[in-house]
Amino acid sequence: MLTKQAKVLTKAQQATLATFVEQTRSPERNRVVVLLSLRAGLRAKEIAALTWGMVTDAEGGLADVISLTNTAAKGNNGGGTIPISRELRQALKNWREITNAPECQDRIIITERATVTSAQVIVNLFADWYRRLGFDGCSSHSGRRTFITNAARNIGKFGGSLRDVQSLARHRSLAMTQRYIEQNSDAMRKVIDSL
Repeated sequence: MLTKQAKVLTKAQQATLATFVEQTRSPERNRVVVLLSLRAGLRAKEIAALTWGMVTDAEGGLADVISLTNTAAKGNNGGGTIPISRELRQALKNWREITNAPECQDRIIITERATVTSAQVIVNLFADWYRRLGFDGCSSHSGRRTFITNAARNIGKFGGSLRDVQSLARHRSLAMTQRYIEQNSDAMRKVIDSL
């Protein structure tokens, strides 16, 4: 049961975070980290474990989806496919050119000192960024909650349902997905008035 959840980021906070990482020591890498969280809903462990082979096709070009393996995901059945947004695709392309990553087994997120990054490094990055930005209550899980909440709010526009959001979140149960979704009192009021 989720007791104290990470806060969902507003659009303004997302824009502030994007601007902030552009001014960091490794802006291209950090943009990829942020987008893997906000646009793909990946957990810190998954961001750290993601390899180029999981985002490329048979010819070595960037694929349309992230093919997250069970070993990179949380639990034995946490893998799955997540579509890659245009924004994330461009960030991956830019980062790949900079790192010149030749091997599909190579980790996407690397540091100056290590070619294998731990989940704790990702957790610490987000904690530092949010602390410096004054985003109280935010953590490495805020991007995932933001992704799931926004997907739930928008999936109906494209003919989808909460089951599709559950699949994107790679949750075993719909109940778990629902716990991630932040309530919107204004939307509830509007839907009642529209009935």
